[in-house]
Amino acid sequence: MPFLTEPEPPRGMPLAVLPGIRRIVARNPSVMTYQGTNTYLIDGDDSLTVIDPGPDDEIHVADIIRAAGGTPIARIVLTHTHSDHYGALGKLAEATGAAVYAYKKSARKDFSAPNKLDDGDEIAGLKAVFTPGHAADHLAFEYQAKETGKILFSGDHVMSWSSSIVSPPDGDMVAYYKSLERLLARDEILYLGGHGPLLPEPRALVQELLDHRKMREATILDAIKSQNWTVAELADHLYHKTDARLRIAAQRNVLAHLLKLEHEGKVVQTTEPPAWPDDHIPDDMPPADEHASAKEITIMITDAQRRFVLA
Repeated sequence: MPFLTEPEPPRGMPLAVLPGIRRIVARNPSVMTYQGTNTYLIDGDDSLTVIDPGPDDEIHVADIIRAAGGTPIARIVLTHTHSDHYGALGKLAEATGAAVYAYKKSARKDFSAPNKLDDGDEIAGLKAVFTPGHAADHLAFEYQAKETGKILFSGDHVMSWSSSIVSPPDGDMVAYYKSLERLLARDEILYLGGHGPLLPEPRALVQELLDHRKMREATILDAIKSQNWTVAELADHLYHKTDARLRIAAQRNVLAHLLKLEHEGKVVQTTEPPAWPDDHIPDDMPPADEHASAKEITIMITDAQRRFVLA
């Protein structure tokens, strides 16, 4: 797929993206976040809107406040509640007094948006587009950009630099397909994603992402016909990743595909799925060490031993 790259951006500086829109790239580069999370600042008549305050990093919060200058930050809008987008919310909201907006049903049990958004709701020129799949509470935002036209803040659902991880139970491949199909029917001329540079002519990439997932699904079905695999074995067979975090990410994607196929009656599971704890914090970040002992990581490792066969 024709993904885009960019050099490492200056840290702590607001970078002009479009007239009236700047971004600050957080200091959290990794194999999962590319150069870091994009925090967007949108100019209003007398205040600013921040989209995605980024990871829990006091320096990044200070960068955002400094970039605002003397203009008040009136509102903070979340695309979703994964930690690299949500983590700085508390500190930024406390420092600015900004109103907080997010999807009406949070995927996190420790957070409920003070101002709840549903599909089609509007705030400060941003129109919410419910796009679950990568995250259960994911919103994109349609926006009429000055001197540009209709654009979409696409969060992590569609990004210019990479495809998205779909990690159950927060990630759902059935929903991810439907959200991609929904974007194909829309007419925004460019996307501003949660990581990486601006994406022009976005529908071409959206179609390629959907086609790639369909091809991967067919490959998974073919593999299951010939051999009894665990999720981990099948992911290694298909992806050939050596980095520990990317190996786990591949396993999460394969599991998401298998659960979609199970939902459609094409495969059945032959192992008992693990029970996620009630206090589970949904996230898409595999650990740096695949042998970490956190509850969520233990369950991810157990998930990787699940088996599915043709129905």
